[in-house]
Amino acid sequence: MHLVLTGGGTGGHIYPALAIAEAFATEPAFAPLIVDFIGTRGGLEARIVPAAGLRLHTVRAAPLARALRLSLVRTFAINVLGVFDALRVLHRLEPDVVIATGGYVSLPVVAAMRLVRALGRSRARIAVLEPNAAAGLTNRLVAPLVDEVWYAIPPSTRGLRAREAVVGIPVRSSMRRAMSQAEARAALGLPAVATVIVVIGGSQGARSINDAVAGYVEAGVPSGIHVLVIAGERDFALLAGRLAGRADATVVSYLEDPRSAYAAADLVVARAGASTLGELAATATPALLVPYPFATADHQGHNARAYAAGGGARVVADRGLDARRLRAELTAALEPTVLAGMRAAARRASAVDPRATIVTRVKAWSISNADPT
Repeated sequence: MHLVLTGGGTGGHIYPALAIAEAFATEPAFAPLIVDFIGTRGGLEARIVPAAGLRLHTVRAAPLARALRLSLVRTFAINVLGVFDALRVLHRLEPDVVIATGGYVSLPVVAAMRLVRALGRSRARIAVLEPNAAAGLTNRLVAPLVDEVWYAIPPSTRGLRAREAVVGIPVRSSMRRAMSQAEARAALGLPAVATVIVVIGGSQGARSINDAVAGYVEAGVPSGIHVLVIAGERDFALLAGRLAGRADATVVSYLEDPRSAYAAADLVVARAGASTLGELAATATPALLVPYPFATADHQGHNARAYAAGGGARVVADRGLDARRLRAELTAALEPTVLAGMRAAARRASAVDPRATIVTRVKAWSISNADPT
């Protein structure tokens, strides 16, 4: 099988694609497998995809303008050129399956693949994964062009239509690797006997969380609690300075493999991006979610509310977040019966591996005798 993945712009669009590639590589039915990735030269995928060992092909693409203005003409022209770029790449690759995971680069690639099919030059199947509870503009435009639309989180406003399925948020296999809490805490230098709160703000848009957490620690952490802050590169020096020398807090800039942080945690405080929610589900970790308030179309807010509806998390608005409010929210979440309920719900969420669901759906295409339309 020749698999082509496309998506980019943010980790929430790129990492699920890499997880899909990893899952396909272990499926005997797809052997021999060839995987290529189509993205943009200036996107985050230009760094992440080659580092993951996949071939990256670039096309021109631009974010879709949301208002009638001069930039709309420029955006349209760039994406039309991107379709021609994608036609050349797809002609050379001749894929069997194309999976888009979102981001504006998906539009010219899916449009080009659909055109190739319309001309009778390919029978490749096409799917798009929507990683957020509220579909982005690109994926709304792409949806009519694909064979199936896969949702990471069920649409909040309606039921599923034909050609739609809920598959979850695929994450790399390392996130599902068994790791004991004791092993994880030892690896991170955390106390073996404590209630550990792990704060994963990320490198973008986490200043309000980091500030609130620093204030919470400075005001005096309750006995028996230890806080691990994964601060991100931007805030690391500031937080490390503010919390230097404290026995009840540990500050790191970044973890190459965050599995140990989830395994060590009794509770995680995090944003509500798609990749984070996928990791929380895969590791069965209870969470306090603080959606990034400036996410496009409030998609993190939609993500958080949809995820919390399953019981594995509680949602706290970013607006007005400070040390006092964070303390109140943490106290409520760490109440033993509340935490036990969240942990049980998180375990239920982790029972299904989204990668296996996606593999099953694509295998069904492989044995189908029906031509794609």
